[in-house]
Amino acid sequence: MNKCNVTLLVGLLCSVFVSATLQAKEFVVSYDGFYDRLKVVNKGDFQFAQVNFYITDIASNDACLIKTGRIITERQEYPLNYTEQAQLLLPYDKQLDTDKAVIVIEPQNDNHDCQLKLQIEAREFTNSDLNKQQLYKLNDEFDELLSDLSGFFVSKLMSFLLPEQKGVVLTFADPVSIDDAAFNCVKNTCHVSVTDDWQDDKTTFDVSASLTKVTPWITK
Repeated sequence: MNKCNVTLLVGLLCSVFVSATLQAKEFVVSYDGFYDRLKVVNKGDFQFAQVNFYITDIASNDACLIKTGRIITERQEYPLNYTEQAQLLLPYDKQLDTDKAVIVIEPQNDNHDCQLKLQIEAREFTNSDLNKQQLYKLNDEFDELLSDLSGFFVSKLMSFLLPEQKGVVLTFADPVSIDDAAFNCVKNTCHVSVTDDWQDDKTTFDVSASLTKVTPWITK
């Protein structure tokens, strides 16, 4: 049975993106879905927002650590680049799309039933960017990218199907406490409500703990 977990898009992209199978303990997925999403990001004017791809275990949602990975076409084979956290580092390559390339992954744990996870995240967003103006810009980019990935039909004609973006989620290396009503921090994670009046507000937040990840705050 084909399975897909698209964390932020609440299943809207599943049917058009992933056709993955688990055969002979290998996870196989076509490259064209990756290319389509990377093309959306490359066409947009995004300073921070990007789409990342991870392999996770269906049951636990833990990383499906990768033993080996390949990109295969009818004529050639290339090594797959990935991180220790099972993030796929895929090239934006029109030729791979034309050649109908597939991604073949052998997980380290034979018992893992792997799935693909699509995650909208911020790149190169650090503690020095923790001010209201930058958070507003990032929130706006997240919203635009989410809409672009969903496509015209869903985002314009069936917008009621889209999840609601309330702000951003900041993840730090250590527990934090930020004295601002817009921040709801529990341990090392803060849900931040971003409002329009932040657009030109340069109020900064001095946090000693390192910022490790920023994602959209999505509700429905």
